[in-house]
Amino acid sequence: MLDMLLQWYRRRFTDPQAIALLAILVAGFCILYFLNGILAPLLVAIVLAYLLEWPTVRLQRLGCTRTLSVCVVLTLFTGIVMLLLFVIAPLSWQQALNFMADLPSMLNRFYDLAATLPKRYPALVDAGIIDMMMDNLRARLSGVGESVVKYSLASLVGLLTLAIYLIIVPLMVFFLLKDKEQMLNAVRRVLPREHGLAGLVWTEMNQQITNYIRGKVLEMVIVGVATYLVFFFMDLRYSLLLAVLVGLSVLIPYIGAMLVTIPVIVVALFQWGVGADFWTLIVAYLVVQGLDGNLLVPLLFSEAVNLHPLVIILAVVIFGGLWGFWGVFFAIPLATLIKAVIHVWPDELLNQEPQ
Repeated sequence: MLDMLLQWYRRRFTDPQAIALLAILVAGFCILYFLNGILAPLLVAIVLAYLLEWPTVRLQRLGCTRTLSVCVVLTLFTGIVMLLLFVIAPLSWQQALNFMADLPSMLNRFYDLAATLPKRYPALVDAGIIDMMMDNLRARLSGVGESVVKYSLASLVGLLTLAIYLIIVPLMVFFLLKDKEQMLNAVRRVLPREHGLAGLVWTEMNQQITNYIRGKVLEMVIVGVATYLVFFFMDLRYSLLLAVLVGLSVLIPYIGAMLVTIPVIVVALFQWGVGADFWTLIVAYLVVQGLDGNLLVPLLFSEAVNLHPLVIILAVVIFGGLWGFWGVFFAIPLATLIKAVIHVWPDELLNQEPQ
């Protein structure tokens, strides 16, 4: 057994490039794990820089300088963000407040519906269980309301931090885009000399992350707009709020779609009951979700969707537990990184073995 482990070690870890790659991965993991809170503005800036790199390069090809291209792209992007903040955000917030105000009425209506189940199906449903479940649900909703109030008060303390981030992040994005090559050269000088294997993995992952971030933002916009059109056409209450939630749910593969479906069903049941309008809305909503999963995602993430669904779910759970939101957001690229390392590492070492 010991000989087998030693043979595996010599085969995989005696090459300097393999050691360099391992050192880079361990160092990157430690930095992100222990400093993810401090580095949050930098992570936001890096994501935005990846997103805005494509239009910046397009303007450069039209003859603009790098600095001018970055200024134009950042100005347009800031205008779009401000439009979203001052138009969509207030409407969504107002609908969220209306939704919280209607929760007690929704709960009473569901209780009336659930109370009829023991009479309809006495062999399957017990009245005591229904009462216990509804009491538990009321207690949980009351706790949620108190938590929302506490969070809102606590969030006031972070307004100053948010204001600072609103200044720091755009500056970071500007310099990341403007001085991209200089920064990459500085990183290369810090890396170990024997980093050829790491360079192969980086080349592949850099393109994957670029496509992933651009595709994920595009998916969020398309799914959100398509869902809003369906909800608006059906005259569903809180249509903008629910559409925003559906658009954001694509950040969490599979799990997000299942979670966001619950409030959609609850609102539709409260508004129409189990009738023709309810089933029409559910069918239209499922069509949008089906087109997203079977048409839009394969088009936008042709390489990432090669990962097995179980691998994606495990990546979301594991990396989300380690790094919270950023772990969830980058779950697919991180899973793809591990897959790339596993595939590239043995091939490179085997090619170097004497024949």
